[in-house]
Amino acid sequence: MYKCLSVSRLLYKLLVALLIIFLFAIFFIAKTMIFTVSARKSDEKPVPLPVIMYHSVCEKPPSTYTITPKQLQCDLAWLKNNGYTSVSARQLIDYTQGMGELPEKAVFITFDDGFYNNLSLALPLLDKYDMCAVVSIVGRYTDDYAPADPHADNYSYLTWNDITKLTASGRIEIGSHTYDMHSNKDERQGCAKLPSESVEKYTEIFSADIGLLKTELIRNCGIAPAIFAYPFGVISRESLPVLRDSGILITLTCREKINLITRNPDCLYGISRYNRSGLFTTEEYMENLTKNMA
Repeated sequence: MYKCLSVSRLLYKLLVALLIIFLFAIFFIAKTMIFTVSARKSDEKPVPLPVIMYHSVCEKPPSTYTITPKQLQCDLAWLKNNGYTSVSARQLIDYTQGMGELPEKAVFITFDDGFYNNLSLALPLLDKYDMCAVVSIVGRYTDDYAPADPHADNYSYLTWNDITKLTASGRIEIGSHTYDMHSNKDERQGCAKLPSESVEKYTEIFSADIGLLKTELIRNCGIAPAIFAYPFGVISRESLPVLRDSGILITLTCREKINLITRNPDCLYGISRYNRSGLFTTEEYMENLTKNMA
C-alpha cells in the first residue's frame, strides 16, 4: 500500500530546508565581512601621536610646570602652522574601537591638576586656534582649595561650576587625577601600591579614591571620567584592573615618547606625554616633541 505525501507537509519541509540554507549563507557572509574588515584594520599603519602635558598657564615666571599665556599661544600657533590637528579623547577611543579615522598629523593636548587658569587663560587660546584638550582634576583641590580662594589666575583651582563651564565649551574633556592621592604622604608615591600592602587592601583604597571623584563629577557636573592621569607618572600594575572596572579607557603617564595608536583599545592604556616646561622656547620644545615622528 502506498502513502500519499501531503502537499502542505512537503512545502513545510522545503521551507525549513530553505531557511537553513539562508541562515548558513548569512553566517558565511557575515563571517567573511568581519574577516575582511579585520584584515583591513590589521593592515592599517599605527598612527603616531605626540602628547603634550601642560600644567599651569599664568603670568608667573616660567618654570618646569608653569608656562605663560604667550608661550601657550606660540605653541598652538606652531602646531597649527605645521599642520597638526588636536584630537579629543573621544576620537581616540572611537578609533581604537573601529569607528572613525584620525588626522594624518594628530596631537593630543592635556592639562594636569585642574588650575583655574586652564579655564580663564588656556580655553580662549584653544578656541582661537580651534583645538581641544583634556583637563585632569584632583578632586580634593576642587572640593577644598577652589572654594576657599577662587578665581585667581596665578594659583586657584577649578570649582565644580568652572568644570561645568569647561565641558560646556565643547573643547574640554575632564579626566581624573585621583581624588586625594596627588601627594607623597605616608610613603605612598601618588596612587602607587605600597610594597608592604596587600593587593586586596590597595584595591580597596584606590577604588574608594577614584570612585569618590567619579561620584563627585557625576553629582556636580553630570559627567563620568574616561581618562586617568597618574600622579607624578607613578604606575602600579595593580591599578589597571581597578581603573578598567571604573570605566577608565585612557591612562596618561609621564614617560616621554611618541605613542602608536592602533585599532586595539589596549593601546590607550599607558599613553606617554612630554611635559611642557616653561624653561624652553616653543621651537625647542616642539623639536623634542616631534623628533621621533618619522
